[in-house]
Amino acid sequence: MILKAVIIEDEKHSRETLKSMLEEFCKDVEVIAMAGTVDEAVKVLSIYSPDIVFLDIELQTGTGFDVLQQIKDPNFEVIFTTAFEKYAIKAIKFSSLDYLLKPIDLDELQKAVDKARTQLDTNVYREQLDTLMQSISRGSMRPEKICLATTSGMEFIAIQDIIVCKADGSYTSFLLEDNETLLVSKHLKEYENLLAEHQFMRVHNSYVVNLKKVKKYVKSDGGHLIMSNDLQVNISPRKKDDLIEAMKRL
Repeated sequence: MILKAVIIEDEKHSRETLKSMLEEFCKDVEVIAMAGTVDEAVKVLSIYSPDIVFLDIELQTGTGFDVLQQIKDPNFEVIFTTAFEKYAIKAIKFSSLDYLLKPIDLDELQKAVDKARTQLDTNVYREQLDTLMQSISRGSMRPEKICLATTSGMEFIAIQDIIVCKADGSYTSFLLEDNETLLVSKHLKEYENLLAEHQFMRVHNSYVVNLKKVKKYVKSDGGHLIMSNDLQVNISPRKKDDLIEAMKRL
């Protein structure tokens, strides 16, 4: 199956470079159009029906998000591109959408294209985009939901419903308010960084906890937490002082 692609990038050299990489190394991708401004991008996307759009986050005339806001019911996959790993990347990660850092690595490009080819559930994808655009429109870049890729599909979870993230080898288990547990194929470190601004804290090698869900702090036996679901979570000695300070700031 040939994937029809559109490249939206304000630098001509970057457009041509990405086009060449796709033509040479992604034989089943056909670049059908390119654009360099927000207005051009909106026009191109209204004329063509791409399967995949490579969308630069920072355009000289606006942002890639400005483009998406003007497209009603997008029916294409988006792979964001950017030269800066800034705040927007965090919002993209919360939505489990793909992005490529410039200069674009060939292996990462091929992986992103392969993922786009297999992820053709339109309803799920639109919800991912909605999650992202809600974060962007609020301006605070603090999403209310996170999209988790589990073995059974994409799950959209309210961040406030997460009690604990627990390391499970190279996986992470999410323990939720309704006693549900979700297993995600990413390391705990990924979510330690992602959830830090939402008052989550790594208190042990195996646990990142939602500080708002702490029911009790027990000092004895080295110290541990009792969470809202009555789970007991041990505290690493080197994390104890930081935890106490964080709890005071709540």
